Amino acid sequence: MKTTTAVRLPNSQARRLFLQKHGLSEAPKGPGKGDDLTAVIDRLGFVQVDSINTVARAHHMILAARRPAYKEKNLKHHLERDRLLFEHWTHDASVIPMTFYPHWRLRFERDRERLMSRWRTWQQNDFETKFEEVLEKIRAHGPVTSASVGEEEERSNGGWWEWHPSKTALEFLWRTGQLAVRGRNSFQKVYDLTERVIPKPYLDIRYEVRETVDWAARSALDRLGFATSGEIAAFWALITPQESKDWCLAAVKRGEIMEIEMECADGAWRKVFAYPQTLEEVPSLSEPAPRVRILSPFDPALRDRKRTERLFGFHYRIEIFVPEPKRRFGYYVFPVMEKDRLIGRIDMKALRADDRLHVRAFWPEPGVRISKGRLARLESELSRLARFSGCATVGFEADWLKS
Repeated sequence: MKTTTAVRLPNSQARRLFLQKHGLSEAPKGPGKGDDLTAVIDRLGFVQVDSINTVARAHHMILAARRPAYKEKNLKHHLERDRLLFEHWTHDASVIPMTFYPHWRLRFERDRERLMSRWRTWQQNDFETKFEEVLEKIRAHGPVTSASVGEEEERSNGGWWEWHPSKTALEFLWRTGQLAVRGRNSFQKVYDLTERVIPKPYLDIRYEVRETVDWAARSALDRLGFATSGEIAAFWALITPQESKDWCLAAVKRGEIMEIEMECADGAWRKVFAYPQTLEEVPSLSEPAPRVRILSPFDPALRDRKRTERLFGFHYRIEIFVPEPKRRFGYYVFPVMEKDRLIGRIDMKALRADDRLHVRAFWPEPGVRISKGRLARLESELSRLARFSGCATVGFEADWLKS
């Protein structure tokens, strides 16, 4: 019986392709504003929003890693002034190109039933009775924050999610599309009626479920380069694993995608899907730029921790919630990339009162030698990050270089 040999993607080529898709292979240049910023975010698909400001907030670090000229106000203009982005959920809270908004209606519909059932049990505070009250306040008086509604209400006993009923109602109405985030003040979400925030052309577009499933799967695979059906589903967190699996099987039958084997960092081979045209690009991909980049832990290239470990052999976990004596590294350490390799992690903090980016420790990965050239590239990146975080100098602990 005749057998066919599967197409194989060596690990070095897989890393190069993945980083090219995520804008981390070429030399970082460009204004980081206007159409250039729009293109960067569209290429990534979304930028995760996070409140931790150890050096700079995640969304700003993600964009600055690709565009050193980027300024924080540029994203604010895109989101709040020009309405080129909207804020909602993928795997977490993210800013997303406005052109994708009509596809999020599927998320709104599915979240309505899922969250209603779950939050009734979790919150136990009759938040449903606050829907019309919250909406009427916004209609009559304009945008609100969670601090400007429900001032006298008791908080739930949900641990650090201590939401009062009106806050829960705000979040529910946002998650299900009746409200939208028009901006943030001191990182606090400002909610308004959706029709006041989302441009009308995007409100008028409607897609069938099958159309959104097809768009979500196609666009995810394009941005990942290669992926399992589970990774495709998880990219936007918009469609179910089964919908993704069914799409992949049908697309293979149509000859639109291929099932290939991708080599992991440990030498194992894993079956994944890819577009034939994507594989045709691989031989012509240029070698990644010879520079060091310090990445946000929430960078889109790293957010899937299992994929990161398979592809780069880099095990990473955030230790924010780990008691200090049990931490292996630090409260919030940043992955460090050189060319197509993750070479270590660094613990640092912007001490703005002292005008200094303070480096506590750098742990190189096993087998990574700290040569003079590598150290110079790392220190150059630290100087850039210091300026980006508003600090004039970089300071180091005496024993910051770990073995």
